[in-house]
Parts: sequence; C-alpha cells; structure tokens
Amino acid sequence: MKLATFNVNSARRRAPHILRVLERHAPDALFLQELKCRTEEFPRLEFAAAGWNLHVVGQPGGRNGVALLTKHPFEVLAESLPGEDEDDHARFLAVRLAGMTLAGIYLPNGNSGGEAGLHYKWRWMERLREWAADRLDRGDPLAILGDFNVCPTDADLAPGALPPLDALVHPGSRARLRALEHLGLTDALRALHPQDAPFTYWDYGAAFESNRGLRIDHVLLSADLAERLAEATVDTLARSEDQPSDHAPVLVALT
Repeated sequence: MKLATFNVNSARRRAPHILRVLERHAPDALFLQELKCRTEEFPRLEFAAAGWNLHVVGQPGGRNGVALLTKHPFEVLAESLPGEDEDDHARFLAVRLAGMTLAGIYLPNGNSGGEAGLHYKWRWMERLREWAADRLDRGDPLAILGDFNVCPTDADLAPGALPPLDALVHPGSRARLRALEHLGLTDALRALHPQDAPFTYWDYGAAFESNRGLRIDHVLLSADLAERLAEATVDTLARSEDQPSDHAPVLVALT
C-alpha cells in the first residue's frame, strides 16, 4: 500500500506534473493541496481518462483546496475540519479507504494576517489534534498526510532559511505538532531517516539548486500503520521539472 501527498501550487497548472507523479509511483492514494481552484474547475478529465477516481474540495478565489486521487473505492468522512463553524477554508479531506482512515490536510501557513493569522493556525492544529484523538480512540488505523506548514525541528530547514519567530518554526507551532504526535502518531520520514530526513519544499529561485529547503510536508501514521512502514521518500524529480510546484511529493510504502 503506497500513500502520497503533494502540494501542487495550482492543480490546473500542474496537471501534467501530477500525472507524471502518478505514472512514476502508482500510489494507492495521492492527496493534493493548494489546488487554487473551485471544485468544478479542477482538471478532472485528464485524470479520469487515466483511470483515477477523484474527490475534490475546492475554494472560490483561487486559494487553498484539497483533493484525493485513487483507484480504490472510498467513503468520504469529512470535507472540513470540525470545531469552528465559520471556518470556510478548503483545507481538510478525510476518507475511509482500504480499512484505513486517511486525512489530507493543508494546514494554515500562519504568516499572513498578523497575530490573528498565527492564532488561526494554532486553533486549526488544536482542532486537528481533537479530531485525530477521536479517530484513534475508535481504534482506526490512521494516516494524516499533507502540507503541515511546520518544520518540526531545526534539522528540518536549511540554516538561516527562516527567522526564529516565523510561523513555520515558531515554538507555538512546533509544540502543537508535538502534541499531535504525542497521541501516538509517527512521522514517517523522520522514522526512516532519523539523521537526514529530506526537505520537501524549496522556494523559487536558486533555493532548490542550493538545497536551501524546508521539511514541511509530512505523513503521520498511527502505531498500527507505523509498524507496517517499509519506505518513506521524497520525489525530488518533480521539483526539478520545468515550471514545477515549489513542493515535492512525499511517498510512504506500507507492507
């Protein structure tokens, strides 16, 4: 079983890139983030023609958006994260697939909107923890995949890449990510690459060539899935292509 996540930074612009990732890796489930389109604007035909089932949660205004691509049957559990009724951002998609609960997330960045933006990020993380705790209490095999917009430690970014109070490295953001993991979730990339977990994001310009990156895209696994973890990789080829996303896909293989 292969699970993957990819912040595509515009689904319409990156449709060929997504198709190449699907061809290279044939994941059982690929979650996308930052679609930057309405649900009805997603380029469905290209993927349906290749045999992929889709579920898209877009947002007006060219912002946010998440989606799932799979060839398996699945049940949609939620298209939004519970806990804040007025939150209309398209950042969360949870499904039941192959006996697992899978959630694709696009966690708020937290650097826009001043203090209010940072606090929205933190509330979102707290809501995610509550949701995950509920699923784990039910005994669900659980994987949370996506762009978390948090570098867990200083080893997860190039030296000097971000100021110390940037929302991606802020102690408050890191503490909330640790609280989520302390429910019993394993960071798949860190588990298999304890000393050198690869970056997953490089800003445009010379950052990729100089490997001045960040590790902000994660796959968190419940204990029963972590026991099955065989491989965790980052597809840097996708970031090296012409007109790429600024993120690279993260893939995990379960036995």
